[in-house]
This record gives sequence, C-alpha cells and structure tokens, in this order.
Amino acid sequence: MLKLSSALVFTCLLASSPLVVAESVLEATLHKDPLCGCCNAYADYLEEHGISVTRVDHDDMWKIKKQLGTEQAPSCHTVELNGYVIEGHVPISAVHKLLKEKPEINGISVPDMPINSPGMGPEIPGTLPVLTLGTQGQVIGEYGRF
Repeated sequence: MLKLSSALVFTCLLASSPLVVAESVLEATLHKDPLCGCCNAYADYLEEHGISVTRVDHDDMWKIKKQLGTEQAPSCHTVELNGYVIEGHVPISAVHKLLKEKPEINGISVPDMPINSPGMGPEIPGTLPVLTLGTQGQVIGEYGRF
C-alpha cells in the first residue's frame, strides 16, 4: 500500500482547487476619447484575448500621449500594460511578444488607424508594421510585422 504524506496530499488538493489560479490575469488601462467606437472595439479585442481592460475617457488625448510618450506615433487610444505603452490597434501577437521578450523600451505602436488592424476591420496577419517606441518616446524602428 502506498503511503502519502499529509503535506503531499494537501499540496495535491490545493493544486486542484478552483481557487488557485495558475496564471495571473493581465490588467490594462485603455485611455480613449469618450466618443470613439473603435477604441471600445479594441478594448473588447484585448478582453477576448484574456486581458482585463479598464477604459478611461479623456477629453484631451494628446495630453495623455505626451505623458506616456506615444505622441511621435499616435493613434486614437493608448494602453498601459505591465509597464509598457501600446499605442493604437496593435495585434495581440505583438503584445504577447512584447510581454514575453520584455525589451527595454517604452512600448509599441501601430500609428493611425489601419483598416486591417484589430478593432478596425478584418485583421490580416503579417501585414501590420508595429513600431518600437524608445524610452524617450521616440520611434526607433520596426518591432515587426504582425
């Protein structure tokens, strides 16, 4: 007969408990204009991919972009996530790459509002250039095509 220690049994029970969360939930803040519909569509997109989003309306988004260092490659909304800024309609694959690699940058951006980007229309993977924003907010190159 196999004997299990009480600590091992407790560990097994704890690991199978629905109260234990294997991964932490990602929480983002999305800064947007109160009248922008595509900003809400992008927030919905992030939520569909497991990111909890707090939506914050601002009357002056340019002020937010200057504060967060995204004004050199602006779009309609700005997201704060895990110490990075994500400007515009950035595909989730680029967000995942950013969070996995953890580069020493300010964030990433898809400037303007491309029609083939998440929240704007049918996404066409591999076609969107995503820019890298340096620690001073400057555009320092292409992060990749997603």
